[in-house]
Amino acid sequence: MAYTIVDKSTDFFSPTIYTGTGNSNAITGVGFSPSWIWLKNRSSSSNHHAVDAVRGITKEIRPNLSNAQADDNQLITAFGSDGFTVGTSGSGNTNGDNYASWSWRAGTTSGISAGSQNITPASYSINTTAGFGIYKWSRTGASTTDFFSHGLGATPTIAIQKRTDGVQDWYVNYTFVDGSNDNLHLNKTDAKEDDSTTVPTSTNYYPKSPETGDYITYLFRPVRGFSKFSYFTGNGNVDGPFLHCGFKPSFVIIKNTVDGAKNWEMLDNKRPGHNPADDLLFPDTVDAESASQTDRAVDFTSTGVKIRGNSAQMNASGQTMIFMAFAAAPFVNSSGVPVTAGV
Repeated sequence: MAYTIVDKSTDFFSPTIYTGTGNSNAITGVGFSPSWIWLKNRSSSSNHHAVDAVRGITKEIRPNLSNAQADDNQLITAFGSDGFTVGTSGSGNTNGDNYASWSWRAGTTSGISAGSQNITPASYSINTTAGFGIYKWSRTGASTTDFFSHGLGATPTIAIQKRTDGVQDWYVNYTFVDGSNDNLHLNKTDAKEDDSTTVPTSTNYYPKSPETGDYITYLFRPVRGFSKFSYFTGNGNVDGPFLHCGFKPSFVIIKNTVDGAKNWEMLDNKRPGHNPADDLLFPDTVDAESASQTDRAVDFTSTGVKIRGNSAQMNASGQTMIFMAFAAAPFVNSSGVPVTAGV
């Protein structure tokens, strides 16, 4: 069996940096036509923004806020074959400001439809190769056994979810620590809480939230050589834990699940573009990029992430951190060729 089915990670996920122009601005070099784009102004205090192909290109939600989705026809104006176009909105294209964006590719939009009596799956886009799916659905009643079919071919281990027609915190549900559901809020620093929602299966996902309304859910299952969702225990040392991923990472999100005052942390191989990666953005705040944060630095190696900072944000001694990581390249491709080290 080949080591990985994803030889070229940039066919499915890609971080991109760009500079705003104030005018229509085609961002290329992503490597594919995105299905989900998350972007942030690095230069100033401003909201994060997320747009996906399932809800529609003019519908944006903000990962740092509990607000309902809003209309903005000048944030993202087109999904291109190698990226996307930002319009005149200052949210994504202020002249002279620097931006970071992260793009995921889904794709298949037919073939699954099943849901339980209180769940109506309206539309979706899935990619079984990359283990990623986007699901727009509605809830008409509440039960911990309500589900929709996800079509990913294996059990998803982490979900990012937002109610789109009303005010509600973002949910991040995961099962990879102890097999049961745990929950965090993407727009908050709070510690994890236990969740009694039924755990996902290889066919069905049981979404968190007792409220009726409209929702978007992003599901992920791990794919060898491409994505890793797991946890580690901090040691409080600059010689921090090594997070073995089985690939050369391009992006990682880390969260302290114990301390309720610690931010989510986002790092990628474009900011600053070399090891250590220490230019941070935070999904739960409007803060501009914090550059050269050596106490929260990481190295991206050929096989994973080496923690180089001793900050309790990502490496508190004895405390549990979770992480999501996506590849720049697999450690070994399907032909047995190893990747080179470095960012």
